[in-house]
Amino acid sequence: MKNSPYIPSTDSDKQDMLKIIGADNFKALLNDVPEKKLFPALNLKEALSEQELVEFFQLMANNNFSANSIGSYMGGGAYNHYIPSTVKSMIQRGEFLTSYTPYQPEASQGTLQVGFEFQSMIAQLFDMEVCNAGMYDGPTALAEAALMACRIKRNNTIVIHDSISEKSLEVIKSYSKWQNINLINYNEINHDDSEYGCLLVQSPNQYGEIEDVEKLADEIHSKNGLIVQHTYPISLGLLKPPGQLNVDIATGEGQPLGVPVSFGGPFIGLLTCKKDYIRQLPGRIIGQTVDKNNKTSYALTLQTREQHIRRESATSNICTSTQLIGLMVAVYLATMGPNGIKSVADTCYQRAHYFANELDKKDNFKLISENFFNEFVIESNIDIYKINQFLLKNKIEGGIDVSDQNSNKIMFAVTELNSPEIINKTLELLGGEID
Repeated sequence: MKNSPYIPSTDSDKQDMLKIIGADNFKALLNDVPEKKLFPALNLKEALSEQELVEFFQLMANNNFSANSIGSYMGGGAYNHYIPSTVKSMIQRGEFLTSYTPYQPEASQGTLQVGFEFQSMIAQLFDMEVCNAGMYDGPTALAEAALMACRIKRNNTIVIHDSISEKSLEVIKSYSKWQNINLINYNEINHDDSEYGCLLVQSPNQYGEIEDVEKLADEIHSKNGLIVQHTYPISLGLLKPPGQLNVDIATGEGQPLGVPVSFGGPFIGLLTCKKDYIRQLPGRIIGQTVDKNNKTSYALTLQTREQHIRRESATSNICTSTQLIGLMVAVYLATMGPNGIKSVADTCYQRAHYFANELDKKDNFKLISENFFNEFVIESNIDIYKINQFLLKNKIEGGIDVSDQNSNKIMFAVTELNSPEIINKTLELLGGEID
């Protein structure tokens, strides 16, 4: 076996290991592998130096587009927001590189403090009384919230509002499939006298429009059910938070808060509720206390809800931690502050509405959305695939094709990273001949 610069074991180390396991040499470890499979002929080029390897991959990478190198209007659950340099700086600190489940509080005070700060800031952003330390992602947080509501009300009927995205609905179906849960579309329920476990609503909805959550909350509460709102956290810098809409449980996707899109994950789910329901809240809850020296300290609390203690009686089978992603969210929120979040939300809103209104003036486009935050739907008499391919040729990533059988529709998402120059360039392109 040739020595490799990436394997630190010396020849002496290797001999010691072989002696312990009773092998004469390394090849003896491969006796079970057919000879012809040991060293097959490989069509590999000569080895490159580190510098040459970096240059090679950089040339390959230059052929790719990313949301950081071109304009992008993609949304639908994952959004390209600016991430302050403080986020990357903090998550690269050695103290956080191995952050995981902090079951030993005496050895995990830093990790626990981060989780506590995360909970506190998300609770403030949502204006809810309780927040857990994070779920896997937004859709799983919503599914867990639905099951939580069913346990609280002892009613296994979940009403799904049309505002819920298809991606989230698929996750909800997976979570509820083997739990005797009954899923009903909001448009098919008896609005007069039936009782339901909960109503799930998304606002801004899957097409970016803002729902009348307060009205829906009053309706489901009159049926002895709970309302669960799934929301886009950046929008809460401008819109009323769930806590002011009489919402019982509120969830969201934490990715817009300092987490890159990065091919769809890892992300972090946000899950908040009224304090009356804290015993049924899944996931971990970190509490603040004092030690014997009266110094502030942190520990996991209400652990009897967790699968590592109660197993089949636990509130959830979530058994890992999104603590590192939670750190990114906490640093982002601490850096931005209330005024920063409000500024980002206002910028997204204003630029989205400018883009939508100007696009509506073009001959081939009609604005479908009305009451929206930063995502809107446009109908066009031009094939949506053709539009997106045309934009991509001009180094602009278009929107999401949300066409139905009768029309061509595209959903654009606008964030603070869509500069006025990019928006005006897009309007100019779409106002001309699309080929």
